[in-house]
Amino acid sequence: MSSHHIVREKQEPALLILQIDHFDEEYLGQLLEWSPTILVSATEVDKVLSLGIKIDAIFTKDLNDLNSQEHVKLLPAGNDVLESALKYLVAEGYPAVNIITNHFQAKEYLFYVDLIDLVIFNNDKKIYPIKTGFSKWKSEGEDVIILHPELIHEFSFSGLKKIDDSNYQTLKDGFFSFTFEPPFIFIAEKL
Repeated sequence: MSSHHIVREKQEPALLILQIDHFDEEYLGQLLEWSPTILVSATEVDKVLSLGIKIDAIFTKDLNDLNSQEHVKLLPAGNDVLESALKYLVAEGYPAVNIITNHFQAKEYLFYVDLIDLVIFNNDKKIYPIKTGFSKWKSEGEDVIILHPELIHEFSFSGLKKIDDSNYQTLKDGFFSFTFEPPFIFIAEKL
């Protein structure tokens, strides 16, 4: 028995590759499974192509510099590839993006949290913003990391035990949840 799925354009999160070094190929395969739009920083084009991945768009500072494949858009990167890419995705109506990078600073994403669903894959972590009241099911003993806990004023949680100021672990199979004062916070999970 086989099933056929029709994937509409922009239905799946776009995939933005800023740095792909040391990213697990199994997770990469999962991100590519539904044929997302692939956007790549010009510095990573050769690495991405060597993995046999078809690129849809390249963000570059020099639009005349690259000999790209046919049907590949060359997009201006400006001074910041991440910012240029997020502006492009929002303007084009993408509802979500998965980002592969070796660098994460929450402040770079703050403006976009309410405009597009973000999931950042940073080395061995999956990072994403959550709003107060967030809950998720996880197995017993799995780690959850709160990024920048110093920015959170009122804070409570359930289904977790506190390891230190930013590290928590699930108590048992089931849901954990967070309630806090800021509009959102970033959390990370180990891949």
